[in-house]
Formats: sequence, C-alpha cells, structure tokens
Amino acid sequence: MGYLTDVAFNDQPVPLHIAGAREMNPSLFEMLGQAADLVDAGDAFSCYMNALFGIDPEQRAGAGRRRFRSSFLDLIKGWGFDSNGPEGAVLKGWVESRFGIFPTFHKQPIERVASTAWATYVEEKMSSRFHNNAITVQLDLLFEFCQWALAHFAAVGSTHVTLYRGVNAFDEHQIVQRIDSRRVVIRLNNLTSFSSDRSVADCFGDTILTVRVPVQKILFFNRLLAAHPLKGEAEYLVIGGAYHVTASYF
Repeated sequence: MGYLTDVAFNDQPVPLHIAGAREMNPSLFEMLGQAADLVDAGDAFSCYMNALFGIDPEQRAGAGRRRFRSSFLDLIKGWGFDSNGPEGAVLKGWVESRFGIFPTFHKQPIERVASTAWATYVEEKMSSRFHNNAITVQLDLLFEFCQWALAHFAAVGSTHVTLYRGVNAFDEHQIVQRIDSRRVVIRLNNLTSFSSDRSVADCFGDTILTVRVPVQKILFFNRLLAAHPLKGEAEYLVIGGAYHVTASYF
C-alpha cells in the first residue's frame, strides 16, 4: 500500500489489476477483443453488464416490487451530483477495499479512524441501498474495462494523462510538501474528480491543479461509455495518493 500511495508510484507506475476479475469473465474480454473502436468496446461492455447484472432501464423497470438492483451507473450519477453523498462513500469504500487507500475527506476532513467524520463515511459506504447486485464486482469490472480501454484505444502507448482540477481551498487534499511557490506534493482523496479540459476546471475554483496521472490510476473517464451522467465535464475519476501538483492561481 505504501508504494501505491507514494509519488514514486506515479513517477514509475506498474500495471494494476483486480485479482480474478479478468480470469472470471473471459467472455467479456473476448468480446472486447473484437471491438473496432472505443464505441464498439463500450457497447460490448454495456451489453455484458446488462446481461450479467440486469441493470439496463427496461430490466430494472420490469422488476416491479422486487429489490432494487444497484448499478455502477447509479454510483457515477450520484458522484456527479455530490461526491460526498452515499454513492460517493460507496465508491471511496471500493477504492479502500481494493487498493488499501483510505479516504481523507467525506463531507469533512477525515483525520483519524474512530472520528465522527470516519463514522459518517463508514455508515454511508455500507448503505444497504447500494450493496446488492454484487456492486463491488461491477466496480471491479468497470476498473478492468477502463484499463483495457485506455491501453487499446484511449491512451495507447501513454503512461500518463494530464488532468486539471479547480479548487478554492485545500480542505479535501492534504499538502505533504511545498517545493516552490507553484509546485507542491498533495495527498489526494482516495477518489477524486479531474477534467481533461482546463476551461472546465476553471469553473470550479480559483486555483487550478495540474496533475500528470498514471493511466493505471484511472477508474473512469468521460469517453469510456457512449452515455453516462458525467459526459458534460470531460470528467475522470482518479484513484488517490500523493501526487506532484502544479498550482496556478487567478
């Protein structure tokens, strides 16, 4: 865990995979291997997830009074409205469980376990509304598909992508080291939104954080699927840890 959360990982990243996710779903990756482009791959992934988890709107509407089927798309939608809501807590909880990276912020700074902030996070991440329909397995497959898509279509041959985040304060991210007036090392929350469009980041704060993110730490990006709630903001969901950041002030 220490290496994964350190700037050393971001400087020299290594592949990250969820143990067993690809091995247990060979037909998905056989389908992806036949995709001509990212759109085809996204369609194949959506079809596979719909078939396996019954999460497309028609299937869910037909469920009647049966238990609500949670979907990774619900979590992404909720994150788009409020990353500190219950859906955000479930996503942060998935990062914690799979990579051992604890959140540093959920509604307020989380400075230690057994604090009020930690208790609120734990209560929301365990919400029974979202913990059915194998939601963690859905997120495992989302991560593996994202990594596959980056390697084959979206970031072929690239080790990093440059992303931007607008902030007005550093409450959500801990400053680890100040290198000079513009460059710092910060510890990002265990899951953080960025944009690939600097002009979009400008809308969210007076300080623009510019970060080179290793592709291995991307859970989701705006072009991954043809239709999803984060389409308008060129958004990326990035797994946290310590990052070198350049801050531009306006």
